[in-house]
Amino acid sequence: MAARSSWVDDKNVALLTDLYQFTMLQAYWQEGLTREATFSLFTRRLPRQRNFLLACGLADVLEYLEKLRFSSQSIEFLATLGLFDARFLEWLAELRFTGAVRAVPEGTPIFTGEPILEITAPLPEAQVIETFVMNQVHLQTVLASKAARVVLAADGRRIVDFGVRRMHGADAGIKAARAFRIAGVDATSNVLAGQLYGIPVAGTVAHSYVQAHDDELEAFRAFAELYPETILLVDTYDTLEGVRKVVALAEELGSAFHVTGVRLDSGDLAALAVETRAILDAAGLERVEIFASSGLDEHAIAKIVDRDAPILGFGVGTGMGVAFDAPALDMAYKLTSYAGRGRTKLSTGKAILPGLKQIYRQEEGSTAVRDVLAQASEALPGRPLLVEVMKNGARQPAGEVDLDAARERACDEIDRLPERVRGIEPANPPYPVEISAGLERAHGSAIREVDPAT
Repeated sequence: MAARSSWVDDKNVALLTDLYQFTMLQAYWQEGLTREATFSLFTRRLPRQRNFLLACGLADVLEYLEKLRFSSQSIEFLATLGLFDARFLEWLAELRFTGAVRAVPEGTPIFTGEPILEITAPLPEAQVIETFVMNQVHLQTVLASKAARVVLAADGRRIVDFGVRRMHGADAGIKAARAFRIAGVDATSNVLAGQLYGIPVAGTVAHSYVQAHDDELEAFRAFAELYPETILLVDTYDTLEGVRKVVALAEELGSAFHVTGVRLDSGDLAALAVETRAILDAAGLERVEIFASSGLDEHAIAKIVDRDAPILGFGVGTGMGVAFDAPALDMAYKLTSYAGRGRTKLSTGKAILPGLKQIYRQEEGSTAVRDVLAQASEALPGRPLLVEVMKNGARQPAGEVDLDAARERACDEIDRLPERVRGIEPANPPYPVEISAGLERAHGSAIREVDPAT
């Protein structure tokens, strides 16, 4: 009988993986392939629309690894598949993650081929976690990277996440709000995310509230009475007429008028903002701010900012919430060493650099100029980015992820990137990532081991 619960929790998350992870796991167990392995999680190439990615999702990976268990219900289900030996399932019931994780801290910009994290553990442990690790890091990195572009385009103006209603499921809606916060978004409309992560929550009012009243001014009056410092939505019928009704309400209430802003949600937002500002200022309502929404992304916001529109905040929904222009990365989780030997593959366009690695970010002054991807054992100029966040299955101090600290890191690290890389148009030239001579030699040796003819 199928389980009734449709939610992922600590009791069933170990099954959130692909079937072939379990079939391989049994094969490893049967063959005694349980020595130490290293897997690297990286993106083979950046989407054309991205100059950098913003690493995100590590906190959820570490929590998952700490709690990884196969419950009795999970073992019972696997037994029903008719694929697994009873002794293997007994062994699986005792499996725990005992390995190490090295990762770039959340909020770090990364580029093509650079490991977001590397996991070293007995081969079965490092293998079975692949699906969940990729799922969490992929989603959150995609969304943090998109949000970073929106924040950059806004050039200091307030950004509120409005996207949860069109995101791809409940987990995505929660994790997105966290990723957005790290990327610099100021608040979210998602109340549960606010509770879970301590993210500021914000919202205005929907058109349905105005429609439910017989008169627009009546709706404004009632809402402002209940929430004096609200932002009123003015475009349900006629935007500028709505603004004039806000002015009428201000005249009616006098010193009791405390509305903080109006929201524009349709039309030419930049032009309407200019006219709205003029109406408000003429009425002495200079302190009433203008907030805008309606199908916004970084490109639309950049155009509004370029027109010097008097908009001080943006609500951004679907465009950021599903990262529609680059919703997927060519992300891979690949074996790079086993039993003390570097491993590679020769598949066209899918090269794997062997062994543990380190990223050295080289800077001139306060500006990053290049990254060098090297063997972990190499000591090269620059700032090393990969740090040990878990050892012997236990989280290390560097793995204690603080949301505010990750947000501050992202702001600082993005500021260090060259101006062309921080732009929303494709950087020319792209940010350079070089391979060290030592890593090139190791790669050549690994290739010769599997294909002596090369």
